[in-house]
Amino acid sequence: MIATQFVLLTTLLFTFYSASLAFPNIADLVKRQEVEEANSRTGGIPGAVNAPPPPGPPRFKGTKLVHDRAHPWKPLKRGDERGPCPGMNTLASHGYISRDGVASPSEMITAVQEGFNMENKLAIFVTYMAHLMNGNLVTDKLSIGGKTKKTGPNPPAPAHAGGFNVHGTFEGDAGMTRADAFFGDNHSFNQTLFDKFVDFSNRYGDGFYNLTVAGELRFQRLQDSIATNPEFSFKNVRFPTAYAESVFPINFFVDGRKKEKKLDMDSARSFFKDMRFPPDFFRSAMPIGSEGINEVFAMHPFLPGGNVDGKVNNFVVDPTAGDLTKPCVLYDDILNTVKGLYPNPTGLLRRNLIKNLHHFYSGFAAILGEECVEKFPYGQ
Repeated sequence: MIATQFVLLTTLLFTFYSASLAFPNIADLVKRQEVEEANSRTGGIPGAVNAPPPPGPPRFKGTKLVHDRAHPWKPLKRGDERGPCPGMNTLASHGYISRDGVASPSEMITAVQEGFNMENKLAIFVTYMAHLMNGNLVTDKLSIGGKTKKTGPNPPAPAHAGGFNVHGTFEGDAGMTRADAFFGDNHSFNQTLFDKFVDFSNRYGDGFYNLTVAGELRFQRLQDSIATNPEFSFKNVRFPTAYAESVFPINFFVDGRKKEKKLDMDSARSFFKDMRFPPDFFRSAMPIGSEGINEVFAMHPFLPGGNVDGKVNNFVVDPTAGDLTKPCVLYDDILNTVKGLYPNPTGLLRRNLIKNLHHFYSGFAAILGEECVEKFPYGQ
């Protein structure tokens, strides 16, 4: 009886083993087929994806605890990317996006909505602006710091996928807590500049950073760069991002349970230096965008331009450049920058460019330029 059972078992095992040699595991076969089909759609480029549409607004739009158990702060590990934006740095350190600082535009939009309650169209506008100029449009990945292999294979030159740290696009001169690129490091926390941030908050805000402080500090940082940076440039993309940078801490770094929009210095240090939500931090009580930007600009109106001839204190206005009053010029400048990076895109890259430019326009039009007509440099 035992011998008979052994023969049957041996026969079954042999049959199964022989079949597994002749016919690969079905799950593995299906997975390989899915990969092959995906590669055929994306040109076989590792990590290539068909860029998805951006996420819409979240269901719950009120304030809530965001420094919670699901998002603990963790220190940086070797190879993690951090850059000039304290908000994105903080979200990465708390795991709202990948802690290595590389994510897709959709992940970033979801993160700023969840972590800061940023208004959906503003989130789409700033994210796709950065992605189009500094991201990898084939793999749909963007670094919040410098260039990294984690965004995938290099796009065709002159595109670079260099991340937020690339000067003159998302990042620019006259930052509040980051030095100008001319001085060598445009993305690391600068204690001297933060001391000025604190000093102005004490002088004009009774120890808090508010709109009055924002207007005075923005103007002073412009004067600093004019006086010290022979390559100082303040126009086109940098113009709106600088003023948005000035109101960002008031709109997003103040606890959502507080009635007054003023930022204390301990919280400011936590975000700017430590890349960390203050303890028990609640996000804004409602979706918020670029509120206050016009007030800050009106305190010290400034025309776009820059130092010329490689000399300090040699600021010249550029009448052709866009500013807050000429949004369609800004739109054209961003389009021209993108066309310069991608002069002859084909295949998946072209398809993703078309989609990403449309997503960017939807955010841009809602925030800055409803009268600007959408343009299609790569078709529709």
